[in-house]
Amino acid sequence: MSGFTVPGMTDANSRQVTEMLQRLLSAYNDLHLTLKHVHWNVVGPNFIGVHEMIDPQVDLVRGYADEVAERIAALGASPKGTPGAILSDRTWDDYSVGRDTVPAHLGALNLVYNGVIEDARKSMERLDELDPVSQDMVIAQLGELEKFQWFVRAHLENSGGELTTGGAKTEKQAASKAKKKSK
Repeated sequence: MSGFTVPGMTDANSRQVTEMLQRLLSAYNDLHLTLKHVHWNVVGPNFIGVHEMIDPQVDLVRGYADEVAERIAALGASPKGTPGAILSDRTWDDYSVGRDTVPAHLGALNLVYNGVIEDARKSMERLDELDPVSQDMVIAQLGELEKFQWFVRAHLENSGGELTTGGAKTEKQAASKAKKKSK
């Protein structure tokens, strides 16, 4: 931390906020790289629709990372955007699906979104007490992330509203279940 934070915020609160935001920054950096990986490795029927659906998500999530990093800097801390920071902050496994079909990638990606959204919601709740400005930023980002997940889930949902990946705990399980149900 530097010797300052935003006016009206204690140094202790600023440290807590920047630590939360740093974890979110690493999650966003990981997510936009994962989305690009999916974009490059998705194959099969409906490839082009999913390929083109992913790029706007990549761009917005990269923008969220930038917003979060700039908020960290405004609070007097140094944002860490390196691969090492992602690995250090990571509480999740690396994306596990390589070249595979649309259902497989979207099944796995749905679980990725679950993790990012759950973590961001936890931060949003804690930020209510510490920093409403950062909370507002996270709330706006969550609305878009949840919309992106809806786009993904629309490909995985049957007419009864059930996901083809139901009960999957890992990306590989979700990918496998989605592939089987799509046949």
